[in-house]
Amino acid sequence: MIKQIKYFQAIVRHQSFTKAAEECYISQSAISQQIQALEKELGIQLLKREKRKIKLTEAGEYFYRKSLILISDFDRLCAETIRLAKGEEDEIIIGYLRHYRGFELKETITEFQAKYPEIFLQLSQGTHEELYEYLRTNKADIVISDLRRKPSDQYVNFFLTKGYIYAELAINNPLAQLEKITANDLKNTPIILIAPQQQRCSEEIFYREYFGIKSDFIFVENLEEAHLRVVSNKGYFPIEFNHSPEKSKIFKYVPIMQNENQMYRKYYVFWRLDTMKKYIEEFATMLKSRFPEETK
Repeated sequence: MIKQIKYFQAIVRHQSFTKAAEECYISQSAISQQIQALEKELGIQLLKREKRKIKLTEAGEYFYRKSLILISDFDRLCAETIRLAKGEEDEIIIGYLRHYRGFELKETITEFQAKYPEIFLQLSQGTHEELYEYLRTNKADIVISDLRRKPSDQYVNFFLTKGYIYAELAINNPLAQLEKITANDLKNTPIILIAPQQQRCSEEIFYREYFGIKSDFIFVENLEEAHLRVVSNKGYFPIEFNHSPEKSKIFKYVPIMQNENQMYRKYYVFWRLDTMKKYIEEFATMLKSRFPEETK
């Protein structure tokens, strides 16, 4: 019955027996027979045709809604069972930066799981230092992070994109009137960063030495708190885009300049050279394809 329910869902989704049959790789007559068999087993009509349109009966609407939950649970049950039977080789643990806010990772996960539904993806977020530790201790198979160290020959360093840095300022902040800004212009405006207590010292050193930040530091626990601090005019939040930021009624994004060029940070996918897990490079390639071509 599971296959019959999936055929039924495909017909409802496409509003067409022909398109549903193509998706399910069976003939139109075969899918029609399967739906008839399903209706016969249930003893009710699920679909009706009116003027070349497919409509659900009242019972069909109820069955369709509940069947979506049923099939989702069934697919998850099968995937988890297979994963447990095969062990960790069919699991990939992905680490990503805590302040990541783009759609690229979400879209890549969607594409990858559609192609490899048997592979279980587990996600873990952290700071740069936490992600490095996850990778070093095998608590993550791949991590998506910025490059702060000299690349190690123990890891694959797979370039993704450049994140161009902007100062996120409250729209009513006088500095928001500037078209571009420097670290010196911001020396009297605190910089707001996301970092746990034990890593705040290293984050401050990195920003002072690498970006030349001269202002005071305000550390927060999460992205939402950072945005609220900005709105309250408590400082600015360094935020990165690999494209032009969208206009906002709350924030103004001003490019931060260094030596006449906009500051940027390079992002990579890292994984161990000695990993035996499949599909890691394919996942990284899928992710890279979602970033603007000019930044590669």
